[in-house]
Order: sequence, then structure tokens, then C-alpha cells
Amino acid sequence: MKKFSLTLIFCALTLIAKSQNTASVEKSIFGIQTGLLGVWVHNESKLSNQFALRSEVGLDAFILSKEHFNKDGLVFVPSITLEPRWYYNLNKRQKKSKRIDGNSGNFFSIATTYSPDWFTISTVKDVDVLGSIAIVPTWGMRRNIGKHFMYETGLGIGYGNNIDSNNVLTNDKKGGVVVNLNFRIGYRF
Repeated sequence: MKKFSLTLIFCALTLIAKSQNTASVEKSIFGIQTGLLGVWVHNESKLSNQFALRSEVGLDAFILSKEHFNKDGLVFVPSITLEPRWYYNLNKRQKKSKRIDGNSGNFFSIATTYSPDWFTISTVKDVDVLGSIAIVPTWGMRRNIGKHFMYETGLGIGYGNNIDSNNVLTNDKKGGVVVNLNFRIGYRF
């Protein structure tokens, strides 16, 4: 009877310890990413077990068309993004013995991107780009490749508008729907 009681207590303690092992985002992640239309440096900071705040600085690329600029080309503009993310499937991935390190999982976010008109890097001379702001709810996923490499993809639809040189939203009816479609590969330090 004594052995049975000890075995039962040991099993119960093991189950209690196992049930307290919830999945969580990492405390802080720092990395660099590139995609078809830009390059970015980012940091993700833990807010709670499933929430992280991503801050990002980079260069977004835009394709110029003959319709608007009389030439085809490519222009890079600086961008600053703050994006709270909810990693909603970490527990499920952990139960299935899938990787969650480096915040590998699916997420919902609200990306707020400010693109100031500080400078441009362009293949076309004399391109003047207005600053802009966009708020885009996004669904995405991140997966790891090895220890340091990862890829990330996302899709979202939101609203954006131009900002004039005095940092005031313009009323020139150029604001409207913004689509966020991305595929990035990156390295985390």
C-alpha cells in the first residue's frame, strides 16, 4: 500500500509539473530579414506568453511605372514599423513536438508602418516620394530553418495615407486600401 501511494503521488506531481509547462514567445529576438521588396532589421520583445511587440527599421522597395514617373524603375524608402503580434498556436505546436524557438508559429498582428520622406535610393533620377502611414491587420507565419535562419510570410489588408512635408495627413484622395503581401527570409542573432 505504501509503494502504491508513493507511486500515485509521484505520478500526480509529474502531471502537475507537465501541465504548468506552457509555450511562450521568446524574451527578445534580434535579426535581419530580406525579401523581394526590401531589407529590414527587427527586434521582437515579449509582452506575455503569446504576445510580442515587433519593432522594425528598414528600406521598403517600390516599383515605379511609366504611367506615373515617365520611366520604369525601383525606389527604396526608409520605413519604421511597430507591430504587436499574437502567436496563437504555440501550445498546439509544442504538443505536436514542433519547434517554437525563435517564435516559430502562426500569428495575427496589426502592423503600423511610417515611411518618412527623409531620402530615397532610386534607379530613376529626381524621384520625389511623399511620406506615408499604413495600418494593416495581418495574418502570418514564421518557421525556422536550422538554428539561426528563418522564413516568414504574411498577408493583410488595411488602410494607408500620404503625409506632406509638415507631417500632416493629406486630403488628396490618394489614401486608401493597402495590401501587405510578404515573403521574407532572415537570420536571427
